[in-house]
Formats: sequence, structure tokens, C-alpha cells
Amino acid sequence: MEKRDYYEILGVGRSAGVDEIKQAYRKLALQFHPDRVPQEQKKDAEEKFKEISEAYAILSDEQKRSQYDQYGHAGIDQRYSAEDIFRGADFTDFSDIFRNMGFGAGGFGSFFSGSDIFDTFFGGASRRGPPRGGDIEFHISITLDDAAKGAEKEIEVPRTEKCQTCNGSGARQGTKRTTCPRCRGTGQLRYVRQAGFMQFSQVTACDKCRGRGTVVESPCRECRGSGYVQQRRKIKVKIPPGVDSGSVLRMRGEGEYGEGGAGDLFVVIKVKEHPTIKREGSDLYVDATLSFAQAALGGKVEVETLDGFESLKVPAGTQSHTETRLRGKGMPVLGRHGRGDSIVRFIVRTPEKLTRRQKELLEEFEKESKD
Repeated sequence: MEKRDYYEILGVGRSAGVDEIKQAYRKLALQFHPDRVPQEQKKDAEEKFKEISEAYAILSDEQKRSQYDQYGHAGIDQRYSAEDIFRGADFTDFSDIFRNMGFGAGGFGSFFSGSDIFDTFFGGASRRGPPRGGDIEFHISITLDDAAKGAEKEIEVPRTEKCQTCNGSGARQGTKRTTCPRCRGTGQLRYVRQAGFMQFSQVTACDKCRGRGTVVESPCRECRGSGYVQQRRKIKVKIPPGVDSGSVLRMRGEGEYGEGGAGDLFVVIKVKEHPTIKREGSDLYVDATLSFAQAALGGKVEVETLDGFESLKVPAGTQSHTETRLRGKGMPVLGRHGRGDSIVRFIVRTPEKLTRRQKELLEEFEKESKD
């Protein structure tokens, strides 16, 4: 099902300030708090509560909000996991709303700390066991033509990869990993905390074996027991038509190696400026220079578009800075059908030096214009 607009979910305008967003969220959070509705409505309330909390987490974060305003849900879904969306979000002003759910003075912060309730309420987004590899951000510059037509680029990314000598185990050849004495092979440590009359347990990855349940006694000489090495990897990136500066392409599994799976690679696009064509969203702007005679008498002029040069009719009497629109000659719209327009602006060039004959003709023209 298509996700709703975050501003619509909170019932605020796109120019709403942080205080207005907080106020809207507080009102809706109280209304859809799962402990404030009848039992038969709890499931729907939980989904609604999750929806408004996600909207608040995005719109209250300056960077995430900017990405959402520019690229919509694609700018968020391509870059952030469910856990990333809530990480760093400020819910400290809403402790009173969540206290009834048993989170005590910790408020909503503990709600997103990897507890069992987070797993139940948000679909098990918190991770346990061996850690996942880190994400990588890589910046790439492309031409306007690449952005318009799409392209395939090869980039060289420095990253950690699985050690081939020990196959990622970290143990020297001929030896094996042994059971971790701290977690006794479970890879997990359990912490119990009391919140009023309720008791909550939190399970985290073991800090000694990093969630693997085993440790290395004789480390691999190549990776020194880490299980990974530093490499520079060539990766092909497919750039879709319509990207703009700031667009982010997510390549799953192309990030740093991790025992719990590889991270993701985020390719950040920068589109170089074109020498003659300027871009504004999906529209393109280009200037066409006319002589005084061309502007007065009319004629034809060659203008540059992304599809090559195009002959354009110039009406007689065209004034400087007059604009004409070439429909469908602009940039493709990212992720959609159709293209923007190309707007041609006519610039009438006034000659700086005139021959004697040209002066005479212009003087005659000026004289006749007054008659």
C-alpha cells in the first residue's frame, strides 16, 4: 500500500515549524495511544501510532526532512532502515505519553533501545546476534547528459571484506574458534530492569565475541583474527534517468563486511554544471542570442537541447528576454514517466562597434521611426 504523505499524517503544512510539528504529534499520540483505546481497536491504533511516530521522526529531523521534501518517500526509503528512521529522533518531550506503556522515566528513548517491546511493536527491527557491517557513503560526479539519459559508471570503493585466508572465521588455518566464556556460546547477554511494578529484559550482542558465540585463540595472520581485510573493490553503478545533485542510490550488501551481513553502499550524486544549459528541477533553461536584425525581422535560430540542436522559429519583433517553451524537451522525472520542458530565452545582442554604413542605416531607421 502506498505510504501517505508525512505532513498529511500529522495534519500540518509543509512550512510548519518544529514546535507546530511537536504539538501535532503530541495530540495524535494521545489520541492513538494503544493503552487508550478499547481492546478491539488496539491493532489499528498500534499501526496508526507507528505511522504518526515515523512521520514525526522524519519531520523533526532537519536532514531527513530536507531529503523527504526534495525526493519524497524515495529519499527516505532508499537511505534509511526502519531502525535508522527512529535513531536520533527526539522524543524526550513526550515521556508522559508513554509512561503508561511501562517505560518509566526513560520515556520513549528506551522504547527504541532494542527492547522486546520494540521487536513486537515495530516488527522486530532491532538487531541481535553478530553485527552487520557498516554502511559506506560514496560521492560521484556526472554530467547533465548522464543525468538525463541514465548511465553506468564504475567506481572504486575502499571497504572491509571477508578474509579469504580464514574464510572470515578469524582463526589460523588448522585451528577453530572456541566457545565464548562470557555468553557461553549464545552470543547474547540479557539485562533485566525494573520499571515500577513491571520488569523488562533486554537482550544485546555479547561484547566479547560480538554476538558470534565463539572466540579466536589462534588468530589468522592475514586478518589478525578480525575475519576481514581492507580492499579496494570496483563496483558498477547504474544511474537512472532524472537524478539530480543530492540524489542517493542505495546498493544493498555493497558496504563493509560484517559477521551479521554486509552493510549498504550509498552513492551520492553530484551533477556537474552544463556550460550553456541550466537546470531547475525537471525544466531546462537555455539562452538564444539574436542580432538586432533577427529580433526585428524574425527568422530561425539554432538552440541546444539534450537531444541535440534544434531549429527554432523567431517571430518578427521579438523582444529581449522573451521566453518560449519546448514541451517535453527537459529532464526526465526520476521514477516517473514524462519529461519536463526546455525554456528558451531570447537575448537581443546590441552591436558594440558599427561601420559607417551601419550607422547611416540606423540613423535612417531612427528618422523614419519618428515620422
